[in-house]
Amino acid sequence: MRNKTTEQVADEILSSIQFMVDAHIQHPKTEKDAVRFWDNKTPYIIHPTWCAMTLLTETTLSEDLRFEGYQALLWHDILEDTTITELPENTSDIVRHYVHEMTFTSFKEEVENIWSKDKEIQLFKLYDKTSNLLDGAWMADDKLNRYKEFTEELMNKVQNEYGHLNIVKIAKSLCSHISITRK
Repeated sequence: MRNKTTEQVADEILSSIQFMVDAHIQHPKTEKDAVRFWDNKTPYIIHPTWCAMTLLTETTLSEDLRFEGYQALLWHDILEDTTITELPENTSDIVRHYVHEMTFTSFKEEVENIWSKDKEIQLFKLYDKTSNLLDGAWMADDKLNRYKEFTEELMNKVQNEYGHLNIVKIAKSLCSHISITRK
């Protein structure tokens, strides 16, 4: 990113978003993979977009981590939830690695294996899980509590590694609110 103009960066972001939109809208594995669960109408694309754009606002993270991470977050569910099996040919090796490391077959597998992943994957998963909690009204209490507990574990790990990021503040506030409203 260091040698690119703002216009070139914006073009890359738009191209990355377009690939994600096409994957989730035109190639979902099932109809449910194209929408958010809470209303079965809102396009799924709001989730990876929120994750990616929120990461880009983390001014204390390195430019490299933010710009490699936003693309990984935009594309993190493509291999899980769409019929697309390959990322674009020009995808960097690090983004390709991040996406593959963030791909799990189930929430159970994710919870069991996340702690053996690189700290960057744990950071990115905090964005993912926080976004899921934001519109998690559809979750039954037991599932919501499992998500909340997992998010809190990620939040603590990320805070210890990266400090008081915006995502940590958002996750803390959200988890605190969930415990108050759903008890």
